[in-house]
Amino acid sequence: MQVNVYKILKHTKIEGPGIRYCIWFQGCSRHCKGCWAKETWNHKAGKVYDVLDILNDILSSKDIEGVTFLGGEPFEQPEALLFLAENIKKSGLSVICFTGFKIDELKNTRSDILKYIDVLIDGEFIEEKKDFSRPWVGSSNQNYHFLTDRYNKDIIKKYHNKIEVNVQKNGVIFINGMGDFDSLTKKLDLFIKH
Repeated sequence: MQVNVYKILKHTKIEGPGIRYCIWFQGCSRHCKGCWAKETWNHKAGKVYDVLDILNDILSSKDIEGVTFLGGEPFEQPEALLFLAENIKKSGLSVICFTGFKIDELKNTRSDILKYIDVLIDGEFIEEKKDFSRPWVGSSNQNYHFLTDRYNKDIIKKYHNKIEVNVQKNGVIFINGMGDFDSLTKKLDLFIKH
């Protein structure tokens, strides 16, 4: 089985609790106005991986608390998401998943996946409701759903939105996390030009 991926970040402290392995799924049909991750929309872009290769890489990773699925839209590749979430969860690692779907939609269509997710963060990004006051979310309509007893709402009080800037060996800059990316990129642009 294969999965189309925009980006894998094997070690981050800002995409959920603890140190996490993050997978950005490639492809999203929602196209939320103001989305920061427009490069993840195209279903034909990205890099295709075998899910077993990703799973083996995750299981060989040291010092991670869990895996975070982002996008794009992870639920638009449900078979790969189910395989990865189930096996990651069985290994003892935590699973966090971001989705533009509402939880009620997923309970009716993808409850098989939900049982392997510790925290689901649902809801489309809505530009008019932009709000960075809560960790990991960008608009006030988005909700946290604690689907297991691994975490509870107290975790939200322990974290704040942050941004990581990663410079890859080829010089490409990758920014992840949650915050005012527009302001940051303007500042970086000014800094780079001078």
